[in-house]
Amino acid sequence: MAKQYILVEIKAATNRPAEIEAILNDHNADFKGIDHQIDTYFKVNHGRLKLREGNIENHLIQYHRPNQAQPKTSKVLLYKSNPETNLKAILTNALGVLVVVDKKRKIFFIDNVKFHIDEVNSLGAFVEVEAIGVEGTDLEEELRRQCNTYLKILGIKSDELVTHSYSDMMLNL
Repeated sequence: MAKQYILVEIKAATNRPAEIEAILNDHNADFKGIDHQIDTYFKVNHGRLKLREGNIENHLIQYHRPNQAQPKTSKVLLYKSNPETNLKAILTNALGVLVVVDKKRKIFFIDNVKFHIDEVNSLGAFVEVEAIGVEGTDLEEELRRQCNTYLKILGIKSDELVTHSYSDMMLNL
């Protein structure tokens, strides 16, 4: 069954992933592991649809998110997928592939806030902060506050913030 979430997130280019990881460790972040993820984005009429294949996370993800540098709100529909199925072949045949993003991702959590330190093939190093809530609850402002707090803690400057998704950046190479 698919679950609906609301999240406020930022993405920033970084040349200091080790420093950011040290800050997360100093704040007792729960390290979930390193995930080699292949995100296949499909051609769709509304929002984005990607199949994430990893050794930790495997999901079909449909979402809407604006392209902006500041913390942005996304509405996400998440379906836990089984990598042993032919879901990718079905989606590829039905919709066509838009782009593929290949990355190594370190995943951390502090409460409901998820942190990614990514090394994306052809793009470089990034950090993401996602404050996650359940769709339908009135906590977008709290999620935004959490996201902004961690921006400061991690020392992310406004000129490091990235407006577009990895898929958009790959399409513009």
